[in-house]
Amino acid sequence: MPPSRRTFLKGMAWGAAAGILPISWRASAAPMHMPMRANGTAGLCKHPVADQTGVPRLLDPARLTPFVDPLPVPPVLRPAPGATLRIAMQESEQRLHRELAPTRLWTYGGSMPGPTIEAHSGQVLRVEWANRLPTRHFLPVDHNICGAEADQPEVRAVVHVHGARVPAADDGYPTDWFVPGKSRQQTYPNKQDAATLWYHDHTMGIERLNLYAGMLGMYLLRDEHELSLGLPSGECELPLVLCDRLLTEDGQLYYPVSGVSDAPWVPEVFGNAMLVNGALLPRLDVQARRYRFRVLNAANGRFFRLSLRGQRPFLQIGSDQGLLAAPVRQTSLFLGPGERADLVLDFADLAGGQVELMNDALPLMRFNVAAGKVDDTSRVPAVLRDVPRTAESKAVLTRQLTIDEYADCTSEPMLMLLDGKHWHDPVSEKPRLGSTEIWSFLNLTEDTHPIHLHLVRFQILDRRPFDVDVYLESKTLQYLGPAQPPAPHEAGWKDTAQVYPGMVTRYIITFEGYAGRYVWHCHLLEHASNEMMRPFEVLPA
Repeated sequence: MPPSRRTFLKGMAWGAAAGILPISWRASAAPMHMPMRANGTAGLCKHPVADQTGVPRLLDPARLTPFVDPLPVPPVLRPAPGATLRIAMQESEQRLHRELAPTRLWTYGGSMPGPTIEAHSGQVLRVEWANRLPTRHFLPVDHNICGAEADQPEVRAVVHVHGARVPAADDGYPTDWFVPGKSRQQTYPNKQDAATLWYHDHTMGIERLNLYAGMLGMYLLRDEHELSLGLPSGECELPLVLCDRLLTEDGQLYYPVSGVSDAPWVPEVFGNAMLVNGALLPRLDVQARRYRFRVLNAANGRFFRLSLRGQRPFLQIGSDQGLLAAPVRQTSLFLGPGERADLVLDFADLAGGQVELMNDALPLMRFNVAAGKVDDTSRVPAVLRDVPRTAESKAVLTRQLTIDEYADCTSEPMLMLLDGKHWHDPVSEKPRLGSTEIWSFLNLTEDTHPIHLHLVRFQILDRRPFDVDVYLESKTLQYLGPAQPPAPHEAGWKDTAQVYPGMVTRYIITFEGYAGRYVWHCHLLEHASNEMMRPFEVLPA
């Protein structure tokens, strides 16, 4: 169920990418919104008058020659057991397309995405993250946002490995940031199944800017079971990190602003330049055989609807927290920010041909398939692993949590909350270590929100439509239809899932791992930066 407002915004960005919108839209690139419910917002009607109109001319990616640059593949770090990696956060330059000047970025290890870390289940890994960034941010900081106040250092960083089961001290808590010139060592026990994880900045108030600047990378966790399956590997296993950006005509990042100089935050960011592994419209030369692709949506706010041109089928073998029970045949896949998909594409019948990876109607990249047959010894088993469903009866508590947006008097969103609470409100979710709970998310907004919990993995129980107006008026939950079970590709272990508008989405969660304080939040980064993030505390058993 795609939300109407986000669909409209995505459509506008696609139109700009295709060159069919007037320059006036491409130059403004400001979020537009349909009217929202007030949600009791009378006290928030303080909308400022715009005082900035100057926006640089933005690049139309349709003017670039497609499929001339090879797909970049980030370097791979395979540390020895117990080793300590040292990865620097630094300002870098990277050419996103051969016809553009190098783009100024902030990166891990000098590239965007940063190096892919490969770790093995059960083997402890330590990473020393060194902050070598400049002391001034090159993107617009809003000092009105919680955690980004004017008395805070402008440049701060802390790393979160998304999907990792780690002690609280090593999780990358949003306020555990450190400044340029400092380092932080974090320990990753890797006591979990093989999975497609990723790492990124998680700094309170400026995470959205640091990720937009390029601070993200893949973290692949392997185990003996996965390695025994015979899946495509080596040169036939590649990451595909997807994100979108707005670029100026001289190839530099542009982050859109509200037009108010001292309050530049905008509720959503959508770009018309779609990057794959940090490249615009790249190509990948492949053999006529199976390939495995670890796909990550690392965008600030864009949802990708992926397909192969001509609706060629492909297999999905995994999601956020590892392998599915069995392969799922797909012709398209809708992936929200923070979500991952483990895909197998078979090019055997395309020898000498080509096919494009699409985001709806627009290509992201092209696969050029070499002529001739290849001896492909890889396989995709009919059974990948056992994924038992967690019984509802195991839950000791059910929590009902709302997803809220608050608008000003012009119906512009200006604040996002979870369960009506601010970041600094007392912690209200305190599960016991080892216990199982059901978290029911009531989405009162017009957006789909990818809700992510740190530390844990969960399963989606179901989604069910409800009457939002009745709930807003009386806090009565009146369902409008039957519960809908998750689709097969969502039936595995997740750590981020799409919470649709006007629906109750239920997660069943066992709080395994460690006691301590963690966070749950929306992975639309502009939302998370404006208080759509809350702490939770896992109490000792």
